Amino acid sequence: MLRKTIFAGFGGQGILLMGYALAYAGMKEDKHVTYLPSYGAEVRGGTANCTVSIADEEIASPIASSPDYLVIMNAPSMNRFQNQIRKGGLCMINTSLVNGRSSRNDIQLCGVPAFEIAEGLGDARTANMVMLGAFVRVSALVSAETIVGVLPEIFSGKRSEILALNREAVIKGFEAVSEECKDAR
Repeated sequence: MLRKTIFAGFGGQGILLMGYALAYAGMKEDKHVTYLPSYGAEVRGGTANCTVSIADEEIASPIASSPDYLVIMNAPSMNRFQNQIRKGGLCMINTSLVNGRSSRNDIQLCGVPAFEIAEGLGDARTANMVMLGAFVRVSALVSAETIVGVLPEIFSGKRSEILALNREAVIKGFEAVSEECKDAR
């Protein structure tokens, strides 16, 4: 079963890191994975997105012309990518920066106030990890144990408190998923 996801937001929000972490966790679970990052020339503050494909068999193309999932961290990304997701697909929205609505009525929406949760942890920069935790909980593309387990490798060389904070953010993301979102898969 092939599942494609687009993560999108501003440069500096950790969009590419979210995709990388998911792809790495998929590899740890012996799945076939592609990771295709993309960002604007302006980098921080500009657009950033990446595509992650995870499958049980070989993947023919890393391009997601009609992804199963969108993980949207800001309003411009919602405007840009909402029409790409397949009918019936799931769009996870950072409701801290996106109003939680879509111009489409044929997709499922799941809102997570990632920025507020991250601020509650003491560092708004962890909003990406909050959203990643919520996405893993809803999509079940990889296990919660695997995504938490790859964090020490991804954050190797960083101070231990950064790893601990990001691990806590992922766990808070798991917990932040509403009942209606859990059933959206």
